[in-house]
Amino acid sequence: MKLIIWLWNPWIQYEKTRHNLGFLFLDYLKEKEKFSDFKSESKFKWEISTWIIRWEKAILLKPITYMNLSGESVRKVVDFYKVDLGDIVVVYDDISMDFWKIRFRDTWSAWGHNWVKSIISHFWDKWNRIKVWVWFNSSFDVSDWVLSKFTSDELDKLEKDLFSNIYNLLIEKI
Repeated sequence: MKLIIWLWNPWIQYEKTRHNLGFLFLDYLKEKEKFSDFKSESKFKWEISTWIIRWEKAILLKPITYMNLSGESVRKVVDFYKVDLGDIVVVYDDISMDFWKIRFRDTWSAWGHNWVKSIISHFWDKWNRIKVWVWFNSSFDVSDWVLSKFTSDELDKLEKDLFSNIYNLLIEKI
C-alpha cells in the first residue's frame, strides 16, 4: 500500500495559496484519475481518499492540521494502515529551488522546513518526498509570500505544465 501525502493548510483563507500547492494538485489528480471523494476523519486529523495505481491501493492523505503539525496526522495514518515507510511520498512546496522545478528526495533532512521537521519527529527512517518550487519574491516576508494566492496566470501555468510533470514523477517513483 502506498501513502501519498499532500501538505497543506486546510482552512478557506489558505485556498489557492502557494503553500497549498499540493491541494491544488489533488484537484488536478482527482479529475485526471477519478479517485474517490475525500472522507474526513477528525479523530485521526486527516482527510483521505483511495486510488489504485499500478494495481496497488494508494491512500491520498490531507492532514487536517496546520502544515507545521502534519507529522501527527501522518503518524496516525501510517500506524492505522500499517504503511511501510518506504511507501510514503510527501509532496510540498519549497522556495529554495529553481523556478517550477521538481525534485525527488529519499532522505529525511528537513533543510529548515518546519512541516518536514514535524514529520521527521514522528519517523526515524527514510521516506520519500517531492519538492516543488513555488518561486520567492524577495520583496515579501517568506511567510507572507507562501501564504499569498497564485495569480490567474500562475494557476494556468500550474495546470498546463507543472501538474503533469509532478504526476509523471509521482508515477515513476511509486
